[in-house]
Amino acid sequence: MSEDFRNELPTMAEAFPAATDALYGYLAELEDLPALDKRNRELVRLACTVALRHGSGVQRHAQLAAEFGASWEDVLGVLVLTQPSFGLVPAREMLPHAREGYLLGAGEEPDEPS
Repeated sequence: MSEDFRNELPTMAEAFPAATDALYGYLAELEDLPALDKRNRELVRLACTVALRHGSGVQRHAQLAAEFGASWEDVLGVLVLTQPSFGLVPAREMLPHAREGYLLGAGEEPDEPS
């Protein structure tokens, strides 16, 4: 479980510690599902975060996808595949987040803002 994710939920954790522990357990179990390998699991999660326009989630899952062997073409392809259902705008808005995450995951320097 990512420590970043845990830091996003301090209020829930304080208010509902048992529910928070159950959520963390559930999310940990998802990591062991045999349905997809880690690369493809992160690409699916990437598509979901693009649809939600969740920039930091897009960056995180693009980074993890790259760490698990996805190419930039794989990541970019996921953004394109979200367009028929969710439109061009979410994919276009999330492109910089995906690029930065991919570069970090691939061990490259992120692009300089223009």
